Amino acid sequence: MTDSPMHVRELQWIEPVTAMRCLAHRAHLTFFDSAARHELLGRYSYLTCDPFSTYIVADGQASCNGEALEGDPWEILRTLLAKYPQKHRPDLPPFQGGAAGFLAYDLNRTLERLSAPTIPGQRLPQSILHFYDVVVSYDHHDDRCWVVSTGWPEQDPARRAERARRRADEFAALLAGPKTSGNDSPGRAAAWHSNFSREGYIAAVQRVIDLILAGEVFQANIAQRFSARLSTSFDPLAFYCQLRSLNPAPFAALLRYGKLTIASSSPERFLRLDGRQVETRPIKGTIARSADSKEDQRRAEILVASEKDRAENTMIVDLMRNDLSRVCTPHSIDVPVLCGLESYASVHHLVSIVTGELADDQDAITLLQACFPGGSITGAPKVRSMEIIAEIERVARDVYCGAIGFIGFSGYMDTNIAIRTVTVSDDLAAFHVGSGITAMSNPGAEYDETIAKAQRIFDAFDDDGHGAS
Repeated sequence: MTDSPMHVRELQWIEPVTAMRCLAHRAHLTFFDSAARHELLGRYSYLTCDPFSTYIVADGQASCNGEALEGDPWEILRTLLAKYPQKHRPDLPPFQGGAAGFLAYDLNRTLERLSAPTIPGQRLPQSILHFYDVVVSYDHHDDRCWVVSTGWPEQDPARRAERARRRADEFAALLAGPKTSGNDSPGRAAAWHSNFSREGYIAAVQRVIDLILAGEVFQANIAQRFSARLSTSFDPLAFYCQLRSLNPAPFAALLRYGKLTIASSSPERFLRLDGRQVETRPIKGTIARSADSKEDQRRAEILVASEKDRAENTMIVDLMRNDLSRVCTPHSIDVPVLCGLESYASVHHLVSIVTGELADDQDAITLLQACFPGGSITGAPKVRSMEIIAEIERVARDVYCGAIGFIGFSGYMDTNIAIRTVTVSDDLAAFHVGSGITAMSNPGAEYDETIAKAQRIFDAFDDDGHGAS
């Protein structure tokens, strides 16, 4: 690993959302937002823009800066990242430059032989990862922020150091400059339409239960997709600010990539790689919260005691242990938390933690390949569950249930599961909400669970009611 000419400058504290508005007019804005503060999960936030390179996968074909590249897209990504080796600074927030963006659920077809869904959704790429040389990073625990400037893609050390200083100056000036004025309201969406009626979703759940009883799978996650047209006055930044206010989450994100906006309020970590230490935090088990504190506590206790939800969670923990064992050292897989309770704005969840030690001959790319997409949003066994999902849902999931996050030049990686995630492409907004189906599922209750998960998103669009049809 080369000595790093990285330039680091601590800044006077500026709120992340304020900083985001300072950079709102810049190209390919990426905001990883710990909107729900937590000493471990919600400690860091990151803001960046103006990448020096862009990697895209579409229909299994990789390209970099518009040039098609032949070969396996995962190996191509590894090769591109290897051009920019960088030592990790443990005294700074972990994202210190690297590839950031999304891996859509439909990237699963680069890993397994799967048929494409019959309805294409929003026709998004399977992945967009921008390579960022500068990151504004936040430590909410200590209320400190920095500009971290790597100097990439310059390869000559002197030129790289000069670029690092110059780019740090540029970002510092942008953050000290005028902010984009924000609307209080994002603008309303038209009536929401789902690809399922209530009766249709209930029938789909029953179909999965029948497949489970026939021995096809143990469980499968089935989602409904809501979509709506937006007015010309719709403000994506105002929408995201409203979403993070109504549904704060530790793994929230805003991606502004030209006409494409992705706004995520995900509570779920997919994969973190810190040195050789791997962590995943699958969520399985959900119950709607109540405004009445006693009733809310009662519901939390019901969830913790639920045989169905605990069985569902445990099955996915076993799946994730198996996925991690493909790339981790023998006997290193551990489950420090099984079915722990986590509470968010509108729902309680059961969350487990699975950890492992990555083997010496593996890296972030092989870790992603072993685990993508996350088992908590597919089912078990994974491949058959994904086949059933495509057959029953019919419409492409796009970003939903893929991953949003970063792979650092230093090898550090952190990604979410892209749930509670809205995609706005041109004037169409879409999001999915799903539920894990087991043999013990009540079809009507599973439908109600999806609506509970969706409600804060409907509210963030300044809509009086979801108007689903």
